[in-house]
Amino acid sequence: MTLLLPARPPPHRRPMPPVRISVDQYHRMIATGIIPEGDPIELLDGQLARKDRSTQGEDPMSVGPQQSWVVNTLGRSDAKLVRLGCHMQNQQPLSLPPVDEPEPDGMVVRGQIDDFKDRKPTAADVLCVIEVADSSLADDRDRKQRIYADHGIGQYLIINLVDGLVEEYAEPEVGRGRYARVTPFPAGKRVEIRTAAGKPLAVPVRSLLP
Repeated sequence: MTLLLPARPPPHRRPMPPVRISVDQYHRMIATGIIPEGDPIELLDGQLARKDRSTQGEDPMSVGPQQSWVVNTLGRSDAKLVRLGCHMQNQQPLSLPPVDEPEPDGMVVRGQIDDFKDRKPTAADVLCVIEVADSSLADDRDRKQRIYADHGIGQYLIINLVDGLVEEYAEPEVGRGRYARVTPFPAGKRVEIRTAAGKPLAVPVRSLLP
């Protein structure tokens, strides 16, 4: 007689951690065509992430019309910023080695655009990063805040399309993944964007909201 014993459950195994890639590896993937140049892909925490530019409830692969309008509106501020020793870059890579290269919807960068013919801006070049948030709001408040704060970027703005306001994050706490001061600016207020001249550019919040 054969005695059948109950099968032993497989030993518990911890899930394998994801494989992270570096900024240099990410650049090689683009150069070799593994990632098509221009795709809305970001490198966040060493992992490839598709940039979410959609409206809540819509196809996550789409770009919301209000998102596009705000990004184009940010671009119009460039002439004023140039007079203050900096310029606006929209949806361009921000190199934050070793494992981050986000593409913020806007960033105020020291110097002239010609200063970046041969390199991408880094944290030392950037005065302010800007994200336009609709369906991406939770991620912009969480992961993006942590990345920008830990790289010491002095000002982070979220143009919050869900609640119709601008959120300012200031005083980065490097290593803690957060900003010490968070201030909401409703439509009737002005938000001051940092510039290279030491004099901020005051922008009516209403002008940044569709």
